[in-house]
Amino acid sequence: MIIGDKRKEVIENIKIAIAKEDFYAKVEVNDPVLTHEEGKEIINSFLSRRKKLSSKLKSFFARRFANVATKILNRDTEIIGEEKFRELSRGAIITSNHFSPIENTVVRKLVLKNGHRRLNVVAQLTNFAMKGIIGFLMNYADTIPLAEDFRYLNRDFLDVIKEKTDKGETVLIYPEQEMWFNYRKPRPPKRGPYYFAAKLNVPVVCCFVEMRETEKKENDEFNKVKYILHVLDILYPNPEKSDKENSIAMAKRDFELKTTAYENAYNKKLSYEFEKGDIAGCI
Repeated sequence: MIIGDKRKEVIENIKIAIAKEDFYAKVEVNDPVLTHEEGKEIINSFLSRRKKLSSKLKSFFARRFANVATKILNRDTEIIGEEKFRELSRGAIITSNHFSPIENTVVRKLVLKNGHRRLNVVAQLTNFAMKGIIGFLMNYADTIPLAEDFRYLNRDFLDVIKEKTDKGETVLIYPEQEMWFNYRKPRPPKRGPYYFAAKLNVPVVCCFVEMRETEKKENDEFNKVKYILHVLDILYPNPEKSDKENSIAMAKRDFELKTTAYENAYNKKLSYEFEKGDIAGCI
């Protein structure tokens, strides 16, 4: 997960992935590589510690840290369409574009501002192997590991999402799967989040984050960017359709909304020919 370095390499990897039309490719460098056993150990640790008092205490402090960071990082963040989110009276899955290790704070601002105590974030399993403060936050700041394990996804993972949404909490799941640093364009979504929503009969809050460059330099290669969160719509599963049919229809509609939001925000049609402006803030 990129924090500040290796950005040129990541951008080159994005270009290669686009040329191959591989919109779910891992483009980050130096991410932890896990064996099957190590991945299983992380999942088992997550499941076994969830109800423990020590884990709840660590989560309390991690959540407080994340909430404070959200306020600091999003002092200038705008939210458009917030009134749609206020209509939400139950637990839900939130989808958004995935372009930064801190962009979940943009969605967290929306959630906290509107009376929800928690935003749960689904993250790739490798993130849970990180060390230091980032590793602590990844393991305890209301995060849920995502793994390519059919049994886990359809049993334990689904149970955790159900527990959260039954309590009226929101769960952020990235349908683009992998993070592409500061990549402005929405990518075709995977069906997972919408399948989970259909299976649990919960709505999907469709969001898109627009990035606007500022004149402030972050370093010699990038200017800082300002975020504008667009709450596009709330999608509900159709009770007359199967889980598979709902997931296909909701994914299609979500992508249509994100595409329109992109085209309106940047005043250009969505195409996947790489342009310099595709990476926000790149000098």
